[in-house]
Amino acid sequence: MSQSSPDCMAPPTAVQCTSSDPSIPLDCRALRNTLGRFATGVAVVTAVDPDGHPVGLTVNSFAAVSLNPPLVLWSLANASGHLEAFRRASHHCINILAADQEDISNRFATWPVDRFAGLAWHPGLGGAPRLDGCCAHFEVRNDIQHPGGDHLIFILRVEGFDEAPERAPLVFHGGRYRHLADL
Repeated sequence: MSQSSPDCMAPPTAVQCTSSDPSIPLDCRALRNTLGRFATGVAVVTAVDPDGHPVGLTVNSFAAVSLNPPLVLWSLANASGHLEAFRRASHHCINILAADQEDISNRFATWPVDRFAGLAWHPGLGGAPRLDGCCAHFEVRNDIQHPGGDHLIFILRVEGFDEAPERAPLVFHGGRYRHLADL
């Protein structure tokens, strides 16, 4: 995923992160690299802003929380230019990208660009864009927002979902895109 967006806030090399014990320094770059050893799926989270315009960005912070009630989460940097739009949106759509959608991931991780120009999508619950060709979608109600360090954590109630089991997911690992066959 591109680091050129204000939504992808990469700490500079050798910056110290705050730990629970100030006597233990943590190198943010090393921490980020180590976190990158965990393979994740790639999603584009979408919503509509208060003026009715679609917004979206690439994330790999998506995770399941609970089956009963059905809850998922994702997080967004407090410094993101899209934070208010996602905070205020009634619904989000988690679009799980397929292996052949690297270009869409890059588009939604790049700033500034009209991320929806020429892209096939249709409105889902609350108007949140459902991107065509994904391997799965989760239509979710914006239920709980919780501060988490330099991010805001969205805990969302699943109100609809679908999958295309024939479509393999796009995977991110070690700072680059991967495919399931690579792992």
